[in-house]
Amino acid sequence: MLISRTPLRISFAGGGSDLPAFARQAGGAVVSTAINKYIYITVNKKFDSRIRASYSVTEIVERVEDLRHELIRESLRLTGISGGIEITSISDVPSAGTGLGSSSAYTVGLLHALHAYRGRYVGAARLAEEACHIELDRCHKPIGKQDQHIAAYGGLQFIRFEDGGVSVEPLLLGGEFTQALQDHLLLLYTGLTRDAGTILAEQQQHLDRGEEQIVDDIRRLRDLALDLRDAILHRRLGEVGEILDAGWSVKRRTASGVTTPRIDEWYERARGAGAVGGKLLGAGGGGFLLVFAPPREHPAILHALPELRLVPFRFEPHGSRIIYVEE
Repeated sequence: MLISRTPLRISFAGGGSDLPAFARQAGGAVVSTAINKYIYITVNKKFDSRIRASYSVTEIVERVEDLRHELIRESLRLTGISGGIEITSISDVPSAGTGLGSSSAYTVGLLHALHAYRGRYVGAARLAEEACHIELDRCHKPIGKQDQHIAAYGGLQFIRFEDGGVSVEPLLLGGEFTQALQDHLLLLYTGLTRDAGTILAEQQQHLDRGEEQIVDDIRRLRDLALDLRDAILHRRLGEVGEILDAGWSVKRRTASGVTTPRIDEWYERARGAGAVGGKLLGAGGGGFLLVFAPPREHPAILHALPELRLVPFRFEPHGSRIIYVEE
């Protein structure tokens, strides 16, 4: 039996520019961090030759091909496991449609656990590449490549996407600045979930048609990731909230489901109570609202948004790890 632990993530800037349709032509860039909220995957040898996969439902099948869960099915195929295995998963936070990169974290953590089960050590680069291959190439999900890489590498990262390749640059900060950055952030759960694939598919269609406004908007989001990298490396903390606000103003134009009147109201109430900036995480439409504000303004912001649930978090320096092995 073994257990993998894989972090969820917060994406600060550049989301959308990692979509292949954009990155191949113009090059993408994001700034993201892993956080101390995790998905755990447990893998155990089964008594018989069947496959038992337990997630929101439980499947017990004779063959890999019979699995309905496509990420499990394709991960087993890729790692060469044909049966006699049990797979279970749990998450620290709601894992579907909340904007924390849970699907890719699940895929990375599952691959990590399955490789370890086969007695193989695999590094972050291979885990991220294989997770991208499964999600984009085998399962044809309309997503980009940032979530797989931040789940595999962990830490606060500046990630570039160019010519089909991905480069990962750690943003190594001193303890004092890292603490200050974390202390300025509030993570608020809206209670709303959405199908990110629908929003991302719409963005992908706009890009495939070469619609000038969408291309310009995503180019602007990419450039804001460059600006944020520069602000972080030069310790210009005050610019972080302004960049988040600018990015949210652009992002909400990129697809019809990114925001709603209710979400817009929450954001404006946060701004009115002292927030400098913020954004909905992930594709939009629900999930978690990230707010940037001086810590002295946090009580007023929380008072202004009583419907939203505060979720404390910290940055996570490590990516996917095997945390338990029992022979």
